[in-house]
Amino acid sequence: MATRGSRSEKVKRIFQQFDANRDGGLNRDEMEALVVAVNPRVKFSEEQINAILDEVFRTYGEFIDGEKGLTYEGLLRTYDDGAGDVDRDFDALELELNLEENIKGISGASSSSIADERAIESQKKQRTAAWAVSPNHGIVFDDTWKIVDDLEILIKRLKAKQAKDGKLKGDNFDAYSDAGWSRELGPSTEISDKRVFWEESGHDYALFVKELGVLRSRADGARSREEAFDGHMAIGRALYEHQLFREALVSFKRACELQPVDVRPHFRTGNCYYVLGKYMEAKEEFLLAQEAAEAGGNQWAYLLPQIYVNLGIALEGEGMVLSACEYYREAAILCPTHFRALKLLGSALFGVGEYRAAVKALEEAIFMKADYADAYCDLGSALHAICEDERAIEVFQKAIDLKPGHVDALYNLGGLYMDLGRFPRASEMYTRVLAVWPNHWRAQLNKAVSLLGAGETEDAKKALKEALKMTNRVELHDAISHLKQLQKKKVKSNGGNGEEAFVTVEPSKFKTVGENTMLRPDLANALQIRAFQRITRLGRCHIDLLMKEMLDGDVPVSYSGSGVPEKSIRKPKLEEVLRRLLSFLKPETFQGAVKAINERILSVLDEAGSGRVDLGMFFAVVAPICGGPPDKRKRVAFDALLWRPVNEGISQIKKVDAARYINLLRVIYVPSHGVSEMMEVHGEMDASNSLVSYTEFLVMFDDPDWGFGIMPTLLKLETRDRNRHGQHVCSVCRYPIIGSRFKEMKSYFSLCNQCYSEGKVPSTYKQEEYRFKEYGSEAEAMRDKCMCFNMQSRKGP
Repeated sequence: MATRGSRSEKVKRIFQQFDANRDGGLNRDEMEALVVAVNPRVKFSEEQINAILDEVFRTYGEFIDGEKGLTYEGLLRTYDDGAGDVDRDFDALELELNLEENIKGISGASSSSIADERAIESQKKQRTAAWAVSPNHGIVFDDTWKIVDDLEILIKRLKAKQAKDGKLKGDNFDAYSDAGWSRELGPSTEISDKRVFWEESGHDYALFVKELGVLRSRADGARSREEAFDGHMAIGRALYEHQLFREALVSFKRACELQPVDVRPHFRTGNCYYVLGKYMEAKEEFLLAQEAAEAGGNQWAYLLPQIYVNLGIALEGEGMVLSACEYYREAAILCPTHFRALKLLGSALFGVGEYRAAVKALEEAIFMKADYADAYCDLGSALHAICEDERAIEVFQKAIDLKPGHVDALYNLGGLYMDLGRFPRASEMYTRVLAVWPNHWRAQLNKAVSLLGAGETEDAKKALKEALKMTNRVELHDAISHLKQLQKKKVKSNGGNGEEAFVTVEPSKFKTVGENTMLRPDLANALQIRAFQRITRLGRCHIDLLMKEMLDGDVPVSYSGSGVPEKSIRKPKLEEVLRRLLSFLKPETFQGAVKAINERILSVLDEAGSGRVDLGMFFAVVAPICGGPPDKRKRVAFDALLWRPVNEGISQIKKVDAARYINLLRVIYVPSHGVSEMMEVHGEMDASNSLVSYTEFLVMFDDPDWGFGIMPTLLKLETRDRNRHGQHVCSVCRYPIIGSRFKEMKSYFSLCNQCYSEGKVPSTYKQEEYRFKEYGSEAEAMRDKCMCFNMQSRKGP
């Protein structure tokens, strides 16, 4: 990565290359030549070139020197704002640096006095970071230079003491995907890939903070408010550069107090909050920066793309990915060459399940920056999601070629190989992940699974035990138990040589014993709904919260394309509603919930792709899978339909709306019925205005053939899916049985929920038909066993 000094030298060489008339400016013809030369693969039309030049000359008007055109400082600013990649352009033009560096040694006796140390290092402007001499974001007042000079000495002292005591620690983040955020009002290169962790609890640090307070007092005692502002901003910048983020935050907040409508302190305060993991506070500061930039007109307009990018990343930190997409789009619209904004947009779209849109955005980012390893990594994941697996492998490999220790690319490529059944290659990828990140327990677990798939049972067992040392999660214990069962039974994998471990039986051969035993097709559908409940955590959202959201929410009435009034909102606003309903979730878990809801529910409700959703219908659709009594769930679903403008003010709903709702439920939650059912309406709809009461609605809802009659099966899963059955394992998959146990009453083998729903039986038990009885717990099985024993005793010998 280029340093700030070499960066400016490269920009200077580019500027000199295209300043044909040597007048110190780039006019429109010279700028056109530059744009075309650094984008050799792009065939610009005259209209496109004019649009780009108009945007540059308008946005950077303060750097336009009359007829001469854009100054060197203006070109440097365009690169600082992310409008281009200096290294890429420099290489594309095949230019070379010709730097003559004259490094002078400084000698002299050390002194404990700051004044003496300042005298020894008198060339402060040369040794202070490049930000300090930046035209709009650097130091303005001479006295501020003195404060920064003294601060640099204090930091150097602290660093020396902590390094000597072994307290200063660092972490190399080069292996992981870069967040891509704009850390400063300029290039995102000022923070090293080496993250520094300061020891903040010792005496040395306390003394540093005390001396820092003296410098802050000097800044506060300046002759004017502007100079005090300059002092605190400079202190914050110096502290931030040395990764003393908590102290930098104090200075930037003081600068915000001195000039509340200035963009810069709010932006940098947001950056500090983000680094410290306080995403909500970061978002608030970025919103203030956005407000100030928009109010400042052209003065700060060029900063808006960076503000939007960082605002999007702060929202992602809170789990609000749909909202983040909006800001990334805005950044890309304002600055079409902002490759980071496009990469972040693509990654966020992938995160909400909009894979094809993600591929497009990521391909655009790579087109602008051909060596963008993180973009290649996310593009590989998006391609895998749309089943373009061979191309995904090539793209992942490109990311790894660019960055050999890229953990995300290695891990995701391992997952792709696992999905394709290439287990040895998958194991190799996970081994490489562990070489970079030894405590990556998921990689260790997946390595074990891939070794098992490759038939390396002993090695798989060792890998599992290593994973168990890293984390004590229950799924690891189950996996180890599973391996032991496989070894005991020596079950051959399905499709291998010899007799198959199981056979799949057609549904008609599965019979049930007792009225409480679930039907196989119903269980298959209910398991899918239950899995969706688990991913979204909607089962933990009590139905009362949904009702409260309807009563408290003030959603304006809008009109659909057909002219029907509805309370519709944009997806990012719906995400805010979901955040209130699922406030107990961590950000990363909430992201997964939103992705599942977007893929399964919003894609159906927003069939036209307008980005808007009928909120009343959404509430009605999620009500049956929320937590709480089943009768109350149905009541809230009915009330949500009443809440819609088409039914508002009456106690009944239109029959056609009720029928459409039931069909939506079946299409969303019982996908085996297909979208074609959307076109069907059960029963006679002789009058479009005929109404149904709540009682009639319940009849439609509970209809086992045309309604949502699967709900009783779902309720049974909700109450039983944590039940374990002692030592019983499934006779097909060999995993411990959790949930219901299905016992075959003739051969006495047992199946888990999943294998029963898929119709799998052990190949050693081939029968004309299979009769199963369901047990929700071992207590039920014991009662049944005792009853059978008593009946046999009564019959006597």
